[in-house]
Amino acid sequence: MEKMELKLKDAGFIVLNVDYPSRTATIDTLSDAAIGAALQDPHLKNCSKIHFVTHSLGGILVRSYFKRHESFRLGCVVMLGPPNQGSEVVETIGSWWSFKKLNGPAGDELGTDNASTPNMLGAVDFELGVIAGDRSINWINSMMIEGLDDGKVSVKRTRVDGMKEHIVVHATHPYLMKNDEVIEKTIHFLKTGSFTPDTSHHANGATESHP
Repeated sequence: MEKMELKLKDAGFIVLNVDYPSRTATIDTLSDAAIGAALQDPHLKNCSKIHFVTHSLGGILVRSYFKRHESFRLGCVVMLGPPNQGSEVVETIGSWWSFKKLNGPAGDELGTDNASTPNMLGAVDFELGVIAGDRSINWINSMMIEGLDDGKVSVKRTRVDGMKEHIVVHATHPYLMKNDEVIEKTIHFLKTGSFTPDTSHHANGATESHP
């Protein structure tokens, strides 16, 4: 997230780039440690609003934390490639030893069934913009995923009820946060609450645009 961090700082934001040991614990435990610590960080003590920009699992950590905790300082959230409805990859190979070793307890929670953690969290109640990728260089994973995908998550499974806007860019999962278009649109959403100056809102409360 270093490029995103630098661009956000250039845009006038105070930025805390949070790393967390994603393979070591459950989603709830990781979210309490990472999100909870960020909200208490002294660098942000004078910030009346705290925005979040997340990649992949990070988006589920934000959903988990704010499903269980309230914060009057929560501002906008931009999620990049989040498995908001789980991932078919986890559904297909999640039981493999190698997958469990690589992804840890949190990875086990990212299936697509109704009992998976993302699907149990329900709708979001904060101002959320989602950016999905539709380019994959991981053809093995993509064979397990229905429809357009970024090599890890299908475009349709990045959606979540309650989101404000949803857009798709031609980028792969590992490079979403480094993509210039993604960075530009992320900054615009944090400043204005929208990815684009002129959006057309659908009846379901979400907005979708395609490149």
